[in-house]
Amino acid sequence: MEVDVLNMEGLKVRTVELPAAIFEAKINVDLMHQAYIRQMANARLGTHSTKTRGEVAGGGRKPWAQKGTGRARQGSTRAPQWVGGGRAHALKPRDYSLSMPLKMRRAALRSALSVKAQENNVVVLDELKLSEPKTKLMAQALNRLIGEDSALILIPGKTLNYDLVARSTNNLPDAKTLLASYLNIRDLLGYQKVILPLEALDVLTAQLG
Repeated sequence: MEVDVLNMEGLKVRTVELPAAIFEAKINVDLMHQAYIRQMANARLGTHSTKTRGEVAGGGRKPWAQKGTGRARQGSTRAPQWVGGGRAHALKPRDYSLSMPLKMRRAALRSALSVKAQENNVVVLDELKLSEPKTKLMAQALNRLIGEDSALILIPGKTLNYDLVARSTNNLPDAKTLLASYLNIRDLLGYQKVILPLEALDVLTAQLG
């Protein structure tokens, strides 16, 4: 797949051939869904904890006699139906993490990237560079490149130049910078456009190609 390579002004400078193995892969919706569910599950802390009736303090005495009061029989004021009582089927800390083979996770990423490419939502840049860390400069550049769409900006590595880009993007609500080596299905599907500098494309090719 051949796409235009733009500069920071939004002007075409040349074309580049996107790797077919990554951007023209077979689209597997079920695999992408599985990868997304796995990532969301693994992000859960699972630290929730509530008390059962046996763990709540108090309630050791039977509140009233079993018979003769006209009221419903009660054995403890810490039963679930009482205010201040324990909880039925109480939540306890647990591990929500799911496993998924690396090959399947990478196949899901290739599938999602292929969807983005088919929909012309991959913007390739010759170089992603700013003169100073200013949100206004980054907002103007994104407006020239993609208009008002949300964008995931992939950066090849932690260099001084890309640190400027990341700092300039932090306050933009519809944009996010991410190391290309950390590309994941949640961020990929969560933004309309993927901005891909050529150096970041090389990282993806080495990782997913």
